[in-house]
Amino acid sequence: MTVVIAYILLTTETGKEYEVLDHIKDVKSVTESRMVYGEFDVFLRFEVGDLAMMDDIVTQIRRIPGVRQTTTLVGSP
Repeated sequence: MTVVIAYILLTTETGKEYEVLDHIKDVKSVTESRMVYGEFDVFLRFEVGDLAMMDDIVTQIRRIPGVRQTTTLVGSP
């Protein structure tokens, strides 16, 4: 089975970083998440079986209250 490894960089509403991180812990397939400093507020890594599953995860992340913007990076094999 091919594994798609992807990363999402999130920008959150001011002061919502920890709330967003709490919600991310409930998302299946997320293998790492942390608050970061700089242009983005939250970094996360996830693994899925295909691009359709990746789309589901990205959509789920975007629906979390407090998420303002996402940038998704798909790992190269």
